[in-house]
Amino acid sequence: MAQHWQDLLPVDRYHVSANGLLNDYDRKTITFLYQPLIGTYCMSLYMTLWAEVEENRLWSSSNSHHSLMNFMNCSLKEIYEARLKLEGIGLLKSFVKKEEENRSFIYELQPPLTPEQFFLDGMLNVYLYRKIGKSQYGRLKRFFSDQKKPEEGEYESVTKAFQEVFTSDHNQSVLSNYELEVEGESEEETAYIGRQEQSGIQVQDESFNFELLFAGLHQSLISKKAFTKKVMEAIQNLAFLYGIDAIQMKNIVISAINHKDEIDIEELRISARDWYQFQHNDLLPMLVDRIQPQMHQMKIEAPANKEEELLHYLDHTSPRQLLKDISGGAEPSKADLQIIEEIMFSQKLFPGVINVLIQYVMLKTDMKLTKGYMEKIAGQWVRKNIRTVKEAMDLAKKEHQQYLEWAQGKKNNPTKSTKKAIRTEKIPEWFGKGQASVNNKQEQPINDDFLKVKQELEEEIKNLRK
Repeated sequence: MAQHWQDLLPVDRYHVSANGLLNDYDRKTITFLYQPLIGTYCMSLYMTLWAEVEENRLWSSSNSHHSLMNFMNCSLKEIYEARLKLEGIGLLKSFVKKEEENRSFIYELQPPLTPEQFFLDGMLNVYLYRKIGKSQYGRLKRFFSDQKKPEEGEYESVTKAFQEVFTSDHNQSVLSNYELEVEGESEEETAYIGRQEQSGIQVQDESFNFELLFAGLHQSLISKKAFTKKVMEAIQNLAFLYGIDAIQMKNIVISAINHKDEIDIEELRISARDWYQFQHNDLLPMLVDRIQPQMHQMKIEAPANKEEELLHYLDHTSPRQLLKDISGGAEPSKADLQIIEEIMFSQKLFPGVINVLIQYVMLKTDMKLTKGYMEKIAGQWVRKNIRTVKEAMDLAKKEHQQYLEWAQGKKNNPTKSTKKAIRTEKIPEWFGKGQASVNNKQEQPINDDFLKVKQELEEEIKNLRK
């Protein structure tokens, strides 16, 4: 059963609240700056929830998710996926209360970042630039900016101070009347309608090793005092954004030290961006799902056998990490990453499904990623609407003979000798014992190679995932 059915049902009810008043400028910000990153379903969900909150109010009436499905003309799964993306990008907070078999949710709409915060964010603006390109990015910056106020030297301030305009009346009766008016009101049950400034995206990732970074930086070069809270948050965001580890980050930090022996955050961002572009042919990273989306993962709490262990591994591992694990910890080549990126985004396959494709193709093509072969299989999986790791494995087992013919298609040449060479057939470990060779005479040479590769991959994955 899909994950969203366990977390959300059409009969579940919800209220919408707003964390501060939302205005028309927010609508433009979300439309032009956020929508390219999150897509139209997320945009539609946010605007629908916003419409349920009356003007100048902070709360909506209760409603069911079934009615929300009708309003948006989409499935519950699409609503659930859109909700997760809104939560991840900071536009929504969700709360749930369980009462026996019933659940009720509160969806708290968060105001977007101001355009200034967004364009100076250091992460969202990079993803937006990569998504829409230089020309449109420049157009949006001009749209959300205007000319500065003339410098102070050109104009003299004639603004009056508060005490120059007003005086204070110390009449005690006024104070007494005010106290009588507010007496008996409970501030705990009400909240003033207003607006708090939204904070930027902060990656909560404890995988970055600050201790290793500090160990690589000599005390005489830079003091730990230079690593303020803002600097450490910026380092953590940049490490996530560009995939920089602690050893690589050391040189980037050193290049951002200014004459005051402080770390200039803007220089840090520029250095990190330059490092990434140098490594990736002037490209910038794209915003994608890091691993298989939760609603398309198998619900396995404690894997009971090797197949379930493999399912869990492929669900919770990014394609980049899978390539790294298969290579014994070595970084994957740029060419391999480019093939994976192109197939993932052109065919719109989920990361877990891409993992199955990588594993299958590498074992079928002597541990090489063949772009044409991958694209042909990926195209079939898209047409068959493959969404989960298990579905991809099952289809690969079923279509194994067809894929074998595709792999051999270019090699078949009727003008050459018709003598058949004995071929060792490699198949992934999840094919199981039931997958026999079509030609029984080839069975023995197949098994020797297959068992060897299978054992090597099992040991590799087991050691790297400990």
